[in-house]
Amino acid sequence: MIRALTARWTVFVPLLAVVALASTWGRSLPGVGVVVVGAALVGAVLAAVNHAEVVANRVGEPFGSLVLAVAVTVIEVALIVTLMISGGEKSASLARDTVFAAVMITCNGIFGLSLLVGALRRRVAVFNAEGTGAALATVATLSTLSLVLPTFTTSKPGPEFSPAQLAFAAVASLLLYGLFVMVQTVRHRDDFLPVEGGGVVTEDENGERPTVRRTLLSFGLLFVALVCVVGLAKVISPAIEHGVRYAGLPPAAVGVAIALLVLLPETLAAVRAARRDQVQISLNLALGSAMASIGLTIPAIAVATIWLQGPLILGLGATQMVLLAITVVVGALTVVPGRATLLQGGVHLALFSAFVFLAASP
Repeated sequence: MIRALTARWTVFVPLLAVVALASTWGRSLPGVGVVVVGAALVGAVLAAVNHAEVVANRVGEPFGSLVLAVAVTVIEVALIVTLMISGGEKSASLARDTVFAAVMITCNGIFGLSLLVGALRRRVAVFNAEGTGAALATVATLSTLSLVLPTFTTSKPGPEFSPAQLAFAAVASLLLYGLFVMVQTVRHRDDFLPVEGGGVVTEDENGERPTVRRTLLSFGLLFVALVCVVGLAKVISPAIEHGVRYAGLPPAAVGVAIALLVLLPETLAAVRAARRDQVQISLNLALGSAMASIGLTIPAIAVATIWLQGPLILGLGATQMVLLAITVVVGALTVVPGRATLLQGGVHLALFSAFVFLAASP
């Protein structure tokens, strides 16, 4: 089995991506180098999706989508902390911009695309309203506690938390995310399983459930591929920054572009699940990634402030808060019936397009 597995491209591509990352990290890339890194990044994304599906087929849902969401977020958090340590005051709003971009991409981009694909396949995308509604409520609460309240608190000038307020937000975010994971995987697991389309997938493309050995190997290669995705996104970021400056776009557009690259594995996995009539798995990935992004990033940043110098800007601006508010309202209206058409998918994608456009033209 191992010999057959090692003959597959999903094993070799992550290893090649590691070589590309090691040979380009911290270096200025020419045009050809950017193309090579871009190709390695795309290959690592595709490999990550394949290995995530192998793990999901072994452990079942909702554990499968949880593995991918948490793995990407943990690596992303490490990247944010590293950039904040080396970026000084220029990175004061990095955590806010990255987390907000992740929320908009997942709750509108991935969410809307999943509904659109599911509705195109069966006219109506069906999902579990109880589980999806609970996930959306958790995302809304985490976003408000961590990104909205700092704009209105008065203990410190500007959109910042005081040390005590930051500690409270960090503990509350971590506990709330942990509570959701417990509800999702133990007490109310059925609320997060597909309600139509054949139930949970338990077999791979060969009609067999992955063995423990294959699952462990895929889990390791998944981690390697995700490290390469985030690392190569960082390597290619100077080229993105140069392109943004050349186009006359604001600096925030860089963060959006990098967030889009980092969240590619979840996007592809969600679309593939929706094409198999398992829209609930797609929504688990979307909302689970948003929750993990807040619930793990804010506590990590709170701990990092012990040695980080300079301000930590977490509060959103007026335009961002309007986008967040309408996302929550529209999301609630979409989730309540437990079924969605092309219209709901199109509405969420319109909000995502508005976020991207306003990031480029604030």
